[in-house]
Amino acid sequence: MKPLRLRGRPLFDLESHGRAGPAERLHLTAAQIDQIGRTVRRVPEVMIKVSSGKGSSTSRGVNAHFHYISRAGEREIETDDGERLLGRESVQRLVDDWDLDLDEDRQRRGLFVFYRRKPPKLVRRIIFSMPAGTPPEKLLAAVRDFARDKFYLKHRYAMALHTDKPHPHVHVTLKAVSESGSRIDIRRATLRDWRQEFARHLRAHGVEANATDRRIRGQSRAPKLDSIFRAARRGESSHVTSRISDIVHDLNAGSLDEPRAARLQRTRTEVVRGWQVVRHLLITEGRHQLAGQVSKFVSQMSPPRTDKQWLLSDVLNASTEPISRTTDRDSSVERSR
Repeated sequence: MKPLRLRGRPLFDLESHGRAGPAERLHLTAAQIDQIGRTVRRVPEVMIKVSSGKGSSTSRGVNAHFHYISRAGEREIETDDGERLLGRESVQRLVDDWDLDLDEDRQRRGLFVFYRRKPPKLVRRIIFSMPAGTPPEKLLAAVRDFARDKFYLKHRYAMALHTDKPHPHVHVTLKAVSESGSRIDIRRATLRDWRQEFARHLRAHGVEANATDRRIRGQSRAPKLDSIFRAARRGESSHVTSRISDIVHDLNAGSLDEPRAARLQRTRTEVVRGWQVVRHLLITEGRHQLAGQVSKFVSQMSPPRTDKQWLLSDVLNASTEPISRTTDRDSSVERSR
């Protein structure tokens, strides 16, 4: 049996971790079985976001960022050497201690921007997040361990825990140029590795966490759509209005993002086939209960839809909400009688 791949990458890393027998039959490792179990149980997925916003290319901007994550010096910032900083003066010391003004000066003199249109970033701003209910102190401990493994004695970094939103999150500010002078390069493969390691550290602290490609989970809806649509319903965004105009135009033209919809369907076919291979391996190894959970998980996947199709579904559902609420209320009254 050949290792199943999803767009060039092995599903659940069967190729790199599987063990081939005489007939080339793959055997699932304990780590793979654990990950499959976490995925079908829908264990919370970790989130790592690398901010692309302004303010990372100048020492003034970085200082403003530290001011923000420390809430004007009132919230503690923890550094890579374990120091805990409070107060505006302490935050300013970080910019000075990291010699960001020297890096910025080199940029002004053109030493960094000779082949670039934009000056390179002095820092990378990274957010580590988990769903509501995650113990904040355990989240911070996991991020601390992650940062120590990945960056300690290589890149300077500082972190701040935020709990002012339902989901706790940690802001990590990473100096872009290492102590040896090399610049960090964050690619998609880097983020995949970081998510796996972040989830591992959370589990080490007793927090259930998983890191699986959202396509493997059958999730085609981009997370940003939820916040955009909620903002539009509150009257805070015109983004959805313009997207809905696009949807109407496509409907009138007789199509609704058909090329992308076809690509999503092909990906879903690959994913389902991959899960079938996983289920077969589990049955072969006598893990019938987990194989049944895999079957149920696949059957409950939401349909693959493009952003436009999801937005159209949201609009249609929103238009029927008042009726639904009335129906639910009337039926509850009827039951109470």
